[in-house]
Amino acid sequence: MGGAAPTTSAPTAPAAKAAASAAAAPTVSAPESPPLAEGRPLLTLQPGAAKPGDPVLVLVRGMAELPSGTLAGRPLNFFPWGEGFMAITGLPVEMAPGVAPVKVLGPAAPGAAPLELTGTLDVVEPGYPARELKVSGKYVEPPASVKARMAADRRAFAQAFSQSFAAPIFEQNFAWPRQDRITAPFGDRRTFNGKLSSQHFGVDIDGDPGMPILAANDGVVVMSRDCYSSGKTVIVHHGGGLYTSYFHMSRIGVKNGTRVKQGQQLGLVGSTGRVTGPHLHWGVKVDGFWVDGEQLLRLDFFPPATPGVAAGSTQVGTP
Repeated sequence: MGGAAPTTSAPTAPAAKAAASAAAAPTVSAPESPPLAEGRPLLTLQPGAAKPGDPVLVLVRGMAELPSGTLAGRPLNFFPWGEGFMAITGLPVEMAPGVAPVKVLGPAAPGAAPLELTGTLDVVEPGYPARELKVSGKYVEPPASVKARMAADRRAFAQAFSQSFAAPIFEQNFAWPRQDRITAPFGDRRTFNGKLSSQHFGVDIDGDPGMPILAANDGVVVMSRDCYSSGKTVIVHHGGGLYTSYFHMSRIGVKNGTRVKQGQQLGLVGSTGRVTGPHLHWGVKVDGFWVDGEQLLRLDFFPPATPGVAAGSTQVGTP
């Protein structure tokens, strides 16, 4: 969660929209069988290739009822979306590169026998870097006096991330919570003061103390709390099992239960908690996994309909 030498930059708002639009289209391969006819069930993966720690959208059209399915053997939680159904999930950072199977089961017409849609997601090598950081010793080896506070923080995080599952409440793609250089990307493998190893499950965005931090999308605040390690923290639930988190604030400007809109100010940049300097640690959690926020910005939750095009080796068959 601490800062480090800059590696890339968060684009300006127009540039971010352009980048998200350009990168949103999934990698598409020609199916082995003839293209699916318009109106037939269709499975689309976005992106078509992902690294461990990336978010993934699974979209289905042509099903008459809410489907069920799995990605790499893990259940998918579908919800109605547009003219079909969608599930938002993520790949665990420890997942090995290779091919992840996707299976979706559901009827093409009311009362009809279920069909199985199958596809594959290419899981590529992540190449996460390693780095060493220097922080106050009390954060590497916390004193006994703060153990109760840390335990309370863990309970508060668990409660925040246990919201009832429901369809997303946003109506646009995600945007940067602030515009500045990225000082540490998602996935860094870290050693603190040569002793404590961990992995960085967020994107660190530089900022001077007091600069505004904005909601990345519409949602409901499910945590507004001063925590020992993450400092002054806000978590927003966006629906669909998707959350964004905002750490190390100098001031929090929203309360639990507040419904926020994309671009609404949540608080101010600071250096509270376990940090090496002022910045925003922006985290994204989906389907129980911390995932890369930069990749979330590349996903298009509102893709145009593309009849007859399937991602990967998608097929229609009987179970």
